[in-house]
Amino acid sequence: MTEHLILLAPSANRVYGAEAPRLCEAELRAMAAGFGLPEPDVARTDVAGVSYLALHTSGVLTDAAVRVVSQLSAAHALFRREGDLLAPVALEQPRAAYPGDLVTIQKYQGKTNEQWTRLLLNVTAAATRLPDRLLDGSLQVFDPMCGRGTTLNIALSLGLDSIGVDLDSKDFQAYSAFLKTWMRQHRLKHTADESALRTSGRNRGKRLQVEVAASKEAHKAADTQHLTYLLTDTTDLDGLVRPRSVDAIVTDTPYGVQHGSHGDRLARSPLELLDRALPGWLRTLRTGGAVGLSYNRHVAPREDLAALLVTHGLDPVDETPDAFRHRVDASIDRDLIVARKAR
Repeated sequence: MTEHLILLAPSANRVYGAEAPRLCEAELRAMAAGFGLPEPDVARTDVAGVSYLALHTSGVLTDAAVRVVSQLSAAHALFRREGDLLAPVALEQPRAAYPGDLVTIQKYQGKTNEQWTRLLLNVTAAATRLPDRLLDGSLQVFDPMCGRGTTLNIALSLGLDSIGVDLDSKDFQAYSAFLKTWMRQHRLKHTADESALRTSGRNRGKRLQVEVAASKEAHKAADTQHLTYLLTDTTDLDGLVRPRSVDAIVTDTPYGVQHGSHGDRLARSPLELLDRALPGWLRTLRTGGAVGLSYNRHVAPREDLAALLVTHGLDPVDETPDAFRHRVDASIDRDLIVARKAR
């Protein structure tokens, strides 16, 4: 039996950091199932006072297993245990190596933890019919309630194209200003255009369209990433996002936050918002794609949320009960749910 040790990256959030080993273990199990790997024999362990996730296998890790471990939201380093010594095993780097501060530099009240956002994206992508798209850079990501763009930044850091939608003009302007400044400061080859969003003579909001390359070499090879942010109503997307064009819909559902139309604030239970928004979202999703929702159990009971997804033709993915459930604060009991579009 061979033992590999996964060293987890520290989290700036103390509460989340305490839960990270358990959440990462659940993430690894979900990823292994999605990528067709054997059920992992994994448990938390301490070595010389340092916490690791211990992964036991019958031999050295396969290339496929290393790729999955490398993708984990909190994976910082990987070692093979040889007696009292730890031999480092190289993790695979993202296809597009953007500076790490892309996902950490923004600080604002209510920002979703970056590790949790990446975990949600990983678990959702693993549930799609073609999970390898997460690794080869061809996965198309859509966050229909993107706020200030944590999901968009995570997708970009992984070399993925993404689309975001939000109705809050302050969030749109803050994200646009941040991303333009960040790309300029890092001297990345890019274009970033803001324009009015109009269809059939109707004003629908604004659009930020970005194309960027991780290096000069990537730019010369036309190896670029595309990001679109639409300042518009997520419950009214007809004509704005191409049908069957995305593989994974990943979003953090609101905790009493406005996301509906100007005339109907929809600031109550997110179930009401989701019921109105899902038909438009699902038109953008390819067959075999998946929806991953982060939500607060205090305002959206899991059974009600799962029933709503089924009503809209989705197949919830079976998970170990409470595997991803954790406390954020006294008012937020956070969990995730993933469902697949079978047809």
